Amino acid sequence: MSKERVLASLDIGSSKIRTVVGVVDGTHDQEVPNIIGVGLSPSLGMRRGHVIDVEELIHNIISSLEDAERMAGVPINHVYVGMSGSHIEAFDSRGVIAISGSEITMEDVGRVLDAAQAVSIPANRRILHIEPKAYSVDEQRGIKNPVGMTGIRLEVEAHIITGHIQHVKNIEKCVDQAGVDIDDIVPSTIAASEAVLTKRQKELGVVVIDVGAGSASVAVFEEGTILHSVCLPVGGESVTSDVAIGLRTSIDTAEKIKIEFGSVLPEEIPEREMIDLSSVSKVDSQTVSKRYMAEIMQARYYEIFSLVQDELKRVGRSGMLPAGALLTGAAVKAPGVLDLARDVLGLPVQMGFPVDVGGVIEKVDDPAYATALGTLVWGMREGESAPRIGSLPLRQAAAQLGSWFKSLLP
Repeated sequence: MSKERVLASLDIGSSKIRTVVGVVDGTHDQEVPNIIGVGLSPSLGMRRGHVIDVEELIHNIISSLEDAERMAGVPINHVYVGMSGSHIEAFDSRGVIAISGSEITMEDVGRVLDAAQAVSIPANRRILHIEPKAYSVDEQRGIKNPVGMTGIRLEVEAHIITGHIQHVKNIEKCVDQAGVDIDDIVPSTIAASEAVLTKRQKELGVVVIDVGAGSASVAVFEEGTILHSVCLPVGGESVTSDVAIGLRTSIDTAEKIKIEFGSVLPEEIPEREMIDLSSVSKVDSQTVSKRYMAEIMQARYYEIFSLVQDELKRVGRSGMLPAGALLTGAAVKAPGVLDLARDVLGLPVQMGFPVDVGGVIEKVDDPAYATALGTLVWGMREGESAPRIGSLPLRQAAAQLGSWFKSLLP
């Protein structure tokens, strides 16, 4: 009987840093994370997925971790990190091996995934994640899990996600300086889908659109596996900047009125309805048209969903996903966003709320927590497969041992 495991995830976004702590009871047949702690802090050291101030980001991470620790009542020593940003790219690759014995084992699966990763990538990029799409054993294709099957040749088609190595190292350094170890880095394209999708939706065909502050992550699933993923360099910050320029206000004021009065349905707002900026700002005192602000926001959201539509056309799935689109992220909560997405994409659209979680659900029952929760769920499911020493994966324990030896040197 496996005992309870405490896991933590850290979603380092361009606007907010979210920490989620969960307990997994290994005695259940269907493991579901039980959320016991949540932390939230502003992300002042990030911009559009890139670190711009190391000291500030370290301080922000510590603040979020401490919030979660106080609520959970347990210390956080290691985390799964959710990473987003336009520097994240993906491509498909194939790997082929000869099967070592008469029956395919987990070792064979590991070897064929290694073969798929043995591709030439630029020196400034690093593989963050590899997702097997389908296996082939000899002439039989479309296999989801080949373990236990017999054959001579094993082939895999895999989806490989990479990140810019310097950006990844900067994040790793900041998390390390905040006093916690990284179990693994999970791209937001994978993480958000882990939180909001059911198996049935993945089988039918669905697209998850996670619109954060600095970027929008898009992941298309079909037949239970990932078909395509991309990070687009537009998000909530782009909307705020447009509002600030269009209404001639400060960025802080633009963010406040976007949250309080924002809409992407200008036709439903009376032409003479105005917003008095002095009610939300000490800097700006003019009045602005609420309808004009909605027109500005509508134009930017139309661009975001048009870019998503272009990606769907690229993989031949425009209007062809029966389970439709799920919107997540803090930037999709403005009135009318769902309707606009439905019109542009030509698909059924719904808000993506986290599924399969327990505990303090009211704290995380929000599209903004999709990446943080999905990172935790991914760690729960995948972390079991890593060999462990105590509560840490072997490679992490080895790294810590190496650091200890270095500390002994003069």
